[in-house]
Amino acid sequence: MPESPLWTAPLWTEEDFADHSNVPHGTLSDFTQWYRLLRKWNARINLVAPREIDQFWRRHAYDSWQLNAYLPENWTRLVDLGSGGGFPGLSFGIYAKHRGAGPENEKCEVYLVESVGKKTSFLKTVARELNLPVTVHTDRVENLAPLKADVLTARAFAPLPRLFGYAHPHLTDRATLLLPKGETADKEIETAREGWHFTHESFKSETDSAAAILRITGLRPK
Repeated sequence: MPESPLWTAPLWTEEDFADHSNVPHGTLSDFTQWYRLLRKWNARINLVAPREIDQFWRRHAYDSWQLNAYLPENWTRLVDLGSGGGFPGLSFGIYAKHRGAGPENEKCEVYLVESVGKKTSFLKTVARELNLPVTVHTDRVENLAPLKADVLTARAFAPLPRLFGYAHPHLTDRATLLLPKGETADKEIETAREGWHFTHESFKSETDSAAAILRITGLRPK
């Protein structure tokens, strides 16, 4: 019998995540600790919908982890807008922590931008307890000085035309945007081209049949 797509698979466990992501033990341990903190904090503040907390391993952890396959080489600073419960920003922080462990790899840093103070308290707690190379900004992105990102991500933050306006001041000339998008992706791209020049690639999400991962380069206003 053929294997079911990931979006129709039963509820995932930690072992399912490990099998599909092929992460080393240290990386898996960080995800497990993040999940425990998320469950604890979610009882007090709304980080994810209560019905989604048990779907952490596929809907949130693996959905974030799959983006690593589309990162450009030699990136050193990643900015995540509207980080909320840390998806995908904290996942990149975990990746950066372990990617930079070897002498052949340059250290990477991740900046999380979130305007809600209670959520940034959670993000700072996870970053501190997991010893991640993560800096958390409690502010609106438009209020921040340029963050000089060579990678920028955002999940469920804003439609592309508005997101590009927020993102552009914080990008280097060669920056890549990695953006999970739902079924409106094609329409958003069409609308965004009215005000922006950019090149885009679209990849099928492994966790949602209606979703895509957009990789955008060369972003500049018309």
